[in-house]
Amino acid sequence: ETAAVLKLPDDLSAASLLALPNVFENGETVDARCDADTVWPVLEKALRAALRDLVKMRNVEGATLSADLDKRLSRLAACRARIGKRAPGVPARHKRALLARLSASGLTIDLADPSFQRELLIFADRSDISEELVRLESHMDQFATLLVAKKPVGRTLDFICQEMFREVNTIGSKANDGRISTWVIQFKADLEAIREQVQNVE
Repeated sequence: ETAAVLKLPDDLSAASLLALPNVFENGETVDARCDADTVWPVLEKALRAALRDLVKMRNVEGATLSADLDKRLSRLAACRARIGKRAPGVPARHKRALLARLSASGLTIDLADPSFQRELLIFADRSDISEELVRLESHMDQFATLLVAKKPVGRTLDFICQEMFREVNTIGSKANDGRISTWVIQFKADLEAIREQVQNVE
């Protein structure tokens, strides 16, 4: 639940409540001799009804926010899965593109040449995003767990969003793949929408 339950304090007295400014007005001059104990039963009934309605409204709003965030998180998970599926093939595609450029330039190269192999290894290492994908998945799992927590989680969810932004930015800078870059942009757009919605969570 994203909404805390409101409860009228047991020690709230009629006199203390009526003493607050603008609590009891009817547009007419109030008799200073008005007996607080006489007014309190009616006022208490109305106040408790108003608080019950407020709690009900907050619970409905909380459930709606939770469902919306869960749906958006599923979109992020699908996007992350696509990136994870494509990422291992990036070095091989880079190798083919490099060979194609050499061929188009009229150059040939021995595939066993140490310099060529070293170039491929360096690229593979720099474009490896496996660690970022693992951390991103972990953050998303934490987010999903907090969505069903029965305590205030708004600040924690906002922090997790920041961490997800950090990971996906790194993925975008390391991937060296056009399609992955497109998915990263989509992921960031959806994540920004989630972060905006999280601001409404207690």
